[in-house]
Amino acid sequence: MSAVSAALLAATVAAAPAHAAPAPLSADRAASLTASLGVERTAGSWLDPASGRTVVAVTDARAAASVRAAGGIARLVGRSAAALERTQARVDLGVTGTAMYVDPVSNQVVVGVDSSVGAAQLARIRAAVAVTGGAARITPIAGTLSMRISGGDAIYGGGYRCSLGFNVRSGSTYYFLTAGHCTDLSATWYANSALSTKLGDRTGTSFPGNDYGIVRYTNTSVTVSGTVGSQDITSAGDAYVGQAVTRRGSTTGTRSGTVTGLNATVRYAEGTVRGMIATNVCAEGGDSGGPLYAGSVALGLTSGGSGNCQTGGQTFFQPVKEALSKYGVSVF
Repeated sequence: MSAVSAALLAATVAAAPAHAAPAPLSADRAASLTASLGVERTAGSWLDPASGRTVVAVTDARAAASVRAAGGIARLVGRSAAALERTQARVDLGVTGTAMYVDPVSNQVVVGVDSSVGAAQLARIRAAVAVTGGAARITPIAGTLSMRISGGDAIYGGGYRCSLGFNVRSGSTYYFLTAGHCTDLSATWYANSALSTKLGDRTGTSFPGNDYGIVRYTNTSVTVSGTVGSQDITSAGDAYVGQAVTRRGSTTGTRSGTVTGLNATVRYAEGTVRGMIATNVCAEGGDSGGPLYAGSVALGLTSGGSGNCQTGGQTFFQPVKEALSKYGVSVF
């Protein structure tokens, strides 16, 4: 080979592109990936706080390879999402004062039990958990689970105070979303406790099962903003485990924390709700209906929980996209 040919070959090799690493797997792409792999081969995903990357739990090596190829971190686990769903059904004994959801990080079903659960009922729950072979665990809930009646701004109706969730619209008609256990209480909602400044009338409500309601603005003198406090809300999204989130309410103001579980079933004394977002954010009475968000993305409406903002607590949220779809409205 001539010196010229060797030089040309070396230049060609040097210029050849290396195989680029895949872009980091986002939460939305992780949800699509787990859906395509199926509930028997995956077991949820979460944001790893140490690396800032999305982790996907998988049950076989081929699924793990798919996750790594997509830019995620794969963790092999022993229980699939389908198996955990079956476990949750077995340990959900219909006891008021319990809350259940899948913790993908530990690959277990978490069974939260509050102080209202009696000894006999607790013994039944413990027996059900004991036969799962480690697929479920019991955790105490401080105080009792309750609806947060007593968003942002305060709204008043039916003798109660709740919090406005998100302002939404359909064309040129404006509404706001709040908790269904709030809109169940009154057909008319006001901006003040004296009930002299009307906001609007209820046009839909859903509780129990879900926990969302909608009120149409009828007071044309009210300026309707698409913000939560000073935070502009521009879209709605799905929460994911490990996500940093913020909640705003009329009692405790703005509080932050992380998402700890999805698709939670919560059994309040007032009724059972399903499909909730579980978080370690605190809330108190009057915060019901207030918004949960991550930056400019709307995520949920405050449903209820336990504890308080002095000693800490746990709060569950109705996913907002379900309510938007139900009523044909959008954030703005």
